Amino acid sequence: MNKKLTLSLDESVIQKAKIYAEKTGSSLSGLVEDYFEKITESSPQTQISTRLKSIAGKINLPEDFDEEQELRRTLEEKHLK
Repeated sequence: MNKKLTLSLDESVIQKAKIYAEKTGSSLSGLVEDYFEKITESSPQTQISTRLKSIAGKINLPEDFDEEQELRRTLEEKHLK
């Protein structure tokens, strides 16, 4: 069941998020829901994303590689600057 949620965010962040959502064919609600799902997973450190599984064995990543942190950094560089 969906429930309405009110958020207070900086206007510039909202505008950037709207542009990002439009470019990716998503909605703001969808982006927020996906983010909340991701950060509340029961064991996020033990799960490997589908993206990473698809390239497993093709590249060598450091043991301490944080996929979420790297993805976030890359998206911020691309969309927030």
